[in-house]
Amino acid sequence: MEYGIIGLIVLIASVYAIYNVLTSGASTGAKVIWTLVILILPVLGFIAWLVAGPKSSAARV
Repeated sequence: MEYGIIGLIVLIASVYAIYNVLTSGASTGAKVIWTLVILILPVLGFIAWLVAGPKSSAARV
């Protein structure tokens, strides 16, 4: 049962990160690369996105 909860948390985090990547002001190439990294390496990709990913356009006010 605990693996299901962990999987759900990883899925939610990945969807959140991909949404923020796609709505960011980054170039199309950067969006594609970040999305692929998050999809291929969900946990590591999410952590890398938190540290170095493109920021959302709302954060640049």
